[in-house]
Amino acid sequence: MKMINSIIKNNICILTIEREKALNAMNYETLHELNDALKTSIKDESIRAIIITGSGEKSFIAGADIKIMQNLDKTKAYEFSKLGQNLTNTIENSSKLVIAAVNGFALGGGCEISLACHLRFASENAKFSQPEVKLGLIPGWGGTQRLPKIVGKSFALEMILSGEMIDSKKALSLGLVNGIFSNETLLNEVLLYTDKILKNGPKALESSLLCIQKSINSQQEEGMETEAKLFAKSFQSKETNEGITAFIEKRTPKFD
Repeated sequence: MKMINSIIKNNICILTIEREKALNAMNYETLHELNDALKTSIKDESIRAIIITGSGEKSFIAGADIKIMQNLDKTKAYEFSKLGQNLTNTIENSSKLVIAAVNGFALGGGCEISLACHLRFASENAKFSQPEVKLGLIPGWGGTQRLPKIVGKSFALEMILSGEMIDSKKALSLGLVNGIFSNETLLNEVLLYTDKILKNGPKALESSLLCIQKSINSQQEEGMETEAKLFAKSFQSKETNEGITAFIEKRTPKFD
């Protein structure tokens, strides 16, 4: 049974997890299928951005499937952790914009998948948590690494050590999400916002994502050098020439 539904609208690929009865919890099949769908979308030249969301109105992704975790030993648990990390790394390192449309629960692994996305927008009923400590566990798909970089060390410690849920308003105040929309309009609003971003230079967007990723995963000096080289390289492109010329001529640029 297919777990991921893929739809393309105006060069934007919407990937929907289709396990509504299980609150879109991630099992082995869903993890593999979502990772494959992401890689396919990233390679597809007709796709310029990706939105990840969950089916139904209750849940984005309610974490990893607990039924799987019940039967893990040390070796299998390590492999399961690396499987989830491979998925979140695919998202984070994507050369194309990846946005989470969080429509309800984003718990445990679901929260970690949203953290890997470049931008996050939430519905009014969205809830976020890293509840692993309540099971005697820790986050295993990158939560201990990404959450402090997004909300700061103190709030990351609070969320991970307490395991408590926070609502969308609290998430917005922490910078965990970029905006909140009604449950009914979330996906359409995210599509409109994404379309607005895609009106900008495609190579400029890709280079910006790369530079920001460098700032997170490398020393500042290395990141600054990457930025300078990509800034200089852009002046060899038709895109930059069109953008600057259009500004001087006071017209809207026509990017390919």
